[in-house]
Amino acid sequence: QVQLVESGGGLVQPGGSLRLSCAASGSIFSINSMGWHRQAPGKERELVALITSSGATNYVDSVKGRFTISRDKNTVYLRMNSLKLEDTAVYYCNGRVIIETETGVRQGDYWGKGTEVTVSS
Repeated sequence: QVQLVESGGGLVQPGGSLRLSCAASGSIFSINSMGWHRQAPGKERELVALITSSGATNYVDSVKGRFTISRDKNTVYLRMNSLKLEDTAVYYCNGRVIIETETGVRQGDYWGKGTEVTVSS
């Protein structure tokens, strides 16, 4: 079992910055990747940024040059600069991990409950 807890969301003006954090805990054997997804009202959830176990990163085109994902042990961060109105959404942390069980190990995908980011004047 794995728990992901996000923090750092809030209200910010256009052009401002926020830093989101996601702490993973539980019977984690290893982490394959961690990422951030977001969902705005009336839109589908989309991948924003991803970081693999090797440190490779990937971003959706709309945030390239503005957002930076990083990971330190079991915590993943998303630094968001130059925020725009269209960045307003609920941001969800995702972890693809190998977990320890009674009989061995298995892969699982886990999600946090989300943290709301509102960009507004």
